[in-house]
Amino acid sequence: MKTLNIYVTKNFIITFIMSIGILTFGMMGARLIKVFEFLSRGVPITVALKFFLYISPLVLTLSIPWAALVTIMLIFGRMSADSEITAMRACGISILQIISPIIIIIFILTCFCLYLQLELSPICTYKARGLLAKVGVDQPLSILEPGRPVEFENNHIYIDDKVGENGIKDIQLFRMGRTGRVEEDITAAEGRIETDKEKQLLNIILYNATVVSFSRSDSNHPARTFSKQMTFSIDYGTNFNKIKIGKEVNYLSFKEIFGRAVLDKRRGIDTTKIEVELNQRIALALSPIAFMLLGMPLAIRTSRRETSIGLFLSVALAGVYFSLVMVCDALTSYPQYHPQMLLWIPNVVFQIFGVVFIARIARR
Repeated sequence: MKTLNIYVTKNFIITFIMSIGILTFGMMGARLIKVFEFLSRGVPITVALKFFLYISPLVLTLSIPWAALVTIMLIFGRMSADSEITAMRACGISILQIISPIIIIIFILTCFCLYLQLELSPICTYKARGLLAKVGVDQPLSILEPGRPVEFENNHIYIDDKVGENGIKDIQLFRMGRTGRVEEDITAAEGRIETDKEKQLLNIILYNATVVSFSRSDSNHPARTFSKQMTFSIDYGTNFNKIKIGKEVNYLSFKEIFGRAVLDKRRGIDTTKIEVELNQRIALALSPIAFMLLGMPLAIRTSRRETSIGLFLSVALAGVYFSLVMVCDALTSYPQYHPQMLLWIPNVVFQIFGVVFIARIARR
């Protein structure tokens, strides 16, 4: 029996490590692009790596349950196809004895997912957000990315290319009014950027600029002027240094979100959004158990060695599960439907069907 447990555990761990590596790398794709964007803008590699580490727990909260499901489908599908499970049962070993090592591993993974969901992930995600703001304050030039418009206060700036450290080419600037209407359209072939980090000012100097002013009284005949050199300043620190009275719900740890819910209830504030966030985290953290209970009997009953079959079933099951969770999360604005309770439907359904299927296999 000990040899059997070691055999099952070894196969599970090896396959799980490969699965979580592939899935985590795939889910990190968009974040990796963000890191490469930072590096291309001149942000130090240490800052980019910090951002990458901060968002890693958030990705792991999804990749760990999915990797567990993929591993279960592949391992038990192969063991069933090779008649290993049939041979074990012929020797008097029950299904529960066969899957007992997996139950222990899934329990450990579930505890780790709970820690990620309730503590580590929101804290690290909040730090990642703060890191972006710090990059904007410490290195404002990195914000001006060629080929992408950037908004500062009531100014929309577009530059086509950067030359050297401070030079810019083909600039277009829209100065907006309070109503959101364009008041000035400024274009220049070249310019220069100077920063005053002490005052957190960004001085943009344009050469041979053309200014088109749109008069409110006669917008069909704008006034055009030419300036050999013009300078305007942007207080880039204003937006990044705004005081936040409180964190958003998705950045709160378990103690913080629980305390916020208690305070809001005492003040008579609707707590549906907070309750949905809390229940969603716990439900997702417990998803490895639901995936194990349903994935294991499906893998045994399909009895296929082909990796593609196991991968297809795991993707289908994970897709259905996460889609249902997203649908319930979208009902946050409709408290009459009790979305905080509906979030548990995927877990309950998966576990009920899984227990029924396992019981049927055990009675054979």
